[in-house]
Amino acid sequence: MSHLVLASSSPHRKALLERFGLAFEVVSPNVDETPRSGETASDMVMRLALLKARVVGEAHPRALVIGSDQCALRDGRILGKPGGFEAAVEQLAGSAGRCVTFHTGLCLLNTANGDTQVEDVITRVTFRALSHAQITAYVRRETPYQCAGSFMSERLGIALVEAFEGQDPTALIGLPLIQLVSMLMRAGLNPLSDAIDHEPL
Repeated sequence: MSHLVLASSSPHRKALLERFGLAFEVVSPNVDETPRSGETASDMVMRLALLKARVVGEAHPRALVIGSDQCALRDGRILGKPGGFEAAVEQLAGSAGRCVTFHTGLCLLNTANGDTQVEDVITRVTFRALSHAQITAYVRRETPYQCAGSFMSERLGIALVEAFEGQDPTALIGLPLIQLVSMLMRAGLNPLSDAIDHEPL
């Protein structure tokens, strides 16, 4: 079974990958996530997912390395991580009562042979009409400062949502597991038959 590496510093992505029962290593990638001039949201998340996998893969020559990146898109404007309270409130105030498209880039890099699989998994989220008090209460409680669009669907954030449309509910959390299973199987690793009994690394 190939050595599996998650190129991420996100505890949420780690928790998602643990669902498979596969042994894996977590390595935080050190990359510049600044968008390039004229770059689309889709191009950006796929480029950064691939970059994260490649950077971590340099130290793991015989591994399957998973990279992922996410952004939100509203009215053609990319919404990244807010970084702080005021920016998070501003992002959510702009999204209230509107549809926001979340792009989640996913990459699986086989460092043994260079084979690369990259996808953009799209989820459209319709936010409820939210008051300023509701938004600030959510931001204070969840502190979503490292989340694209200031949105964390896995906790109280689900209360912000009126509806969503997409292929994979785990994509909103940052790691699209349905697509990842397909990628892993194409690379020769099957979570349904290769799972282990002990806890992942």
